Amino acid sequence: MAHAHHHGHRHHVSEKLTVATIANALVVVAELFIGTWAGSLALIGDALHNLTDALALVIALIAVRLEKRAPTSEKSFGYQRAGILAAFINAGMLMAFTLLVFREAYERLRAPHPVQTSLMLITAAVALVVNGATALSLRRESRHDVNIRGAFVHMIGDAVSSFGIIIAALLIRFTGNVHWDAIVSIFIGLLIVWSSYGVLRESVNLLLEGTPAGIDPALVTQSLGKIEGIYGVHHLHIWALGPSSPALSCHLMVGDVPVSSTAKLLEEITEMLAHEYRIAHTTIQFEYAMCAVDDPFCVPFK
Repeated sequence: MAHAHHHGHRHHVSEKLTVATIANALVVVAELFIGTWAGSLALIGDALHNLTDALALVIALIAVRLEKRAPTSEKSFGYQRAGILAAFINAGMLMAFTLLVFREAYERLRAPHPVQTSLMLITAAVALVVNGATALSLRRESRHDVNIRGAFVHMIGDAVSSFGIIIAALLIRFTGNVHWDAIVSIFIGLLIVWSSYGVLRESVNLLLEGTPAGIDPALVTQSLGKIEGIYGVHHLHIWALGPSSPALSCHLMVGDVPVSSTAKLLEEITEMLAHEYRIAHTTIQFEYAMCAVDDPFCVPFK
């Protein structure tokens, strides 16, 4: 039942990403064409930004579909980590693109170009609606999946960019100063770098098998210590099999007790980890002893 629910969830996300990719591609074509005609760097930059986002959505979509593949003897965990890799590629690509926008904005500040603000306003308004709606559709899924969060950040960046273009067009109209086009482009770039950095940092952490965001190993250790019959823990490791699949392995000290008595204890532990920390995949080894005095890696509880 849980597997069927997970499969249905991934299918639902796949449909959302497909629609988002098509909508984003249409925005790219419109912004690139109108931006060139209107002479707006902000609009052209946003078109290229949207192009990278369309690629990002395609990468995220491929990752979601790869994650649905069944495990094999060679890949016993399947392709769950494809989503983490996709998030890393997306965030890195977006930050690299932003550097190009900074360079072009600097050139525009030195040599301003005339801009047609009416076309900027209309195109940016349409892009704002499309990107905003797409971002909202991915919001819920982005909370627990770094791959979807990478795509969500891209779409939020697009919406902010479109809003910034509207502001730039209005400022140019009221002041007559075309420098606002490049200035707003720089501001948009800074926002994109700030938003992308978090996804890049988290994806690198997960690729290096660090503890997923939102899970504190110290709190997990404390929770284990509250369970009756556990006297210590060592070799506690928490990592991520996929964007929303944290895993845990550890050795638990249970003292001199019969092996048969640990079945109920294991059930209590796994239920606690799943309920409190969303850790469904666990590998737990019981040790029928207490923490050694000279073992710096063993945390005694009682």
